[in-house]
Amino acid sequence: MSDFSTVPANIKALDDEYVLGTYGRLPVEFVRASGAVLTDSEGNDYLDFLGGIGCASLGHCHPAVVAALKEQADKLWQVGNYFYVENRGEVANGLSTLLSRITDESGHDTGSAAVTWKTFFANSGAEANEGAIKLARRWGEVKLDGAFGVVSAKKSFHGRTLATLAATGQDRFHETFRPMPAGFASVDLNDIDALRSAVENPTPECGPVCAVMLECVQGEGGVWPAGYDYLRDVADLCREKNLMLIIDEVQTGFFRCGSPFSFQRAGIVPDIVTMAKGIADGFPMGAVAARTKVAGLMRPGDHGSTFGGNALAVAAARATIDTLRAEDMGEHVIAVGKHLRHRLQAMPHVTEVRGRGLMRGAQLDVPIACQLVDEGLAEGLVLNHIGDSILRFLPPLVITREQVDEGMDKLEALIRKLA
Repeated sequence: MSDFSTVPANIKALDDEYVLGTYGRLPVEFVRASGAVLTDSEGNDYLDFLGGIGCASLGHCHPAVVAALKEQADKLWQVGNYFYVENRGEVANGLSTLLSRITDESGHDTGSAAVTWKTFFANSGAEANEGAIKLARRWGEVKLDGAFGVVSAKKSFHGRTLATLAATGQDRFHETFRPMPAGFASVDLNDIDALRSAVENPTPECGPVCAVMLECVQGEGGVWPAGYDYLRDVADLCREKNLMLIIDEVQTGFFRCGSPFSFQRAGIVPDIVTMAKGIADGFPMGAVAARTKVAGLMRPGDHGSTFGGNALAVAAARATIDTLRAEDMGEHVIAVGKHLRHRLQAMPHVTEVRGRGLMRGAQLDVPIACQLVDEGLAEGLVLNHIGDSILRFLPPLVITREQVDEGMDKLEALIRKLA
C-alpha cells in the first residue's frame, strides 16, 4: 500500500464535533471486513493484528455468525429477561461444557471435569466483572461474616466502571476519577506471599477479603502472564480461606490462548469466570459464570440487565461457540501463535515476547511502538501499542500462517526503518 488512507472530511468533522472524545482516533474508516482482513472507505486492505481488541474470535463477518444474526433479526430482537429466550439456555449449556474442559499446560485438550456452571448474560466485560464482584460479595455476606474485599493484581485491567476501575491495579486509570470505591486492593502478580499477606492482613481501604480476582494473562497491562504454579497456589489459598477465586477471561477466553479458557492450562477450577470479547465474534455480549455453590446464593432481583442475553446476542454467541468447537480452533491457535512468537523473537530490537496463543506482547528496546502503529497503517497493518515500547497482538483467531508472515515481514522492515 503506497498511500496513507484518510477518513472522508465530512465523517471526520461529524465524529470530532459530536462524539465524546474518549478515544484517540487513527485516520482510517473501516467499512468492510472478512476473516483477518479489513477494508477502508477508499478500498484499501489491511491485515488485522488487533481483531477489534481481541473480539474477532472467528474473524470478521464469519458466515456462520452472519447467518445466525440475519435469521434472528427477521424473527425477534428483544423481549427482556422475564421470559425464556431462544438459544439462551443452549449458550449457557455450551459455556458450562467449555468451562469444564481440562487441558495440559500447552493448551491441548485432555478431558473434562464434573463441574456445572450457571451463567448471567451481560453486554460487556466490565459488566461481567461487576456481576462477579457482586457474586463474591454475596458469598462474603453469607459465608464469611460479611467480608467484602477483593484483591487483584498490579498491572491488571478489569473494566472502566467505577467498581471495575477500583479492581484494576493501575493507578493511571484512577487519577481523575477519585475517590475510588472502597473494598479493593492489589498486589504484584506471581507473588503468592504478597497475596497471602493481603488476604490475612487486609488494609482498612480493602476490608475483610472475600475474593481474589486475576487475569491469567494481563492484556492492558502489557501482556504479562501469571505463572501456572502461581495460579495453582492462588487456588489453594482460596480454598484454604474459603474465598471466591474470580478469573477474568474477558480477553483470554474462547481459545485466544489455545485452550477454551486460559485458567485451564494451570489445571485449576475457579469459582467465578468472566468473559466477553470473543464470545459472540465481536457482537456486543458479556457473561459471568459461577459454580453452583455461589450461583445458588443469588435470588430474583439481585442482579439484572435489560439487554443482556437478548435474542440477537445469544444467536451470535451460539453460532460462534459451535463453530469454534467444530473447527478445532484451539489447535490452530496453538500452532499459529507459536509461529507468531518465533517471528517476533527473531526481529531486531525485540527483547522479549510474552503471552500465549494468539495473545502476544513484544517488548521493544526503543520507544517506537506508537510510531509503528501509525506507520503500520500506511503499510496495510493494523497494530496496537501499550505505552511507547510494547506492541500487543490480538489478531482474529482464523489468521493464517501466511498472513502472519506477510504482516511480520512488513513490521520487521518498519522496525529497521524507525529504529
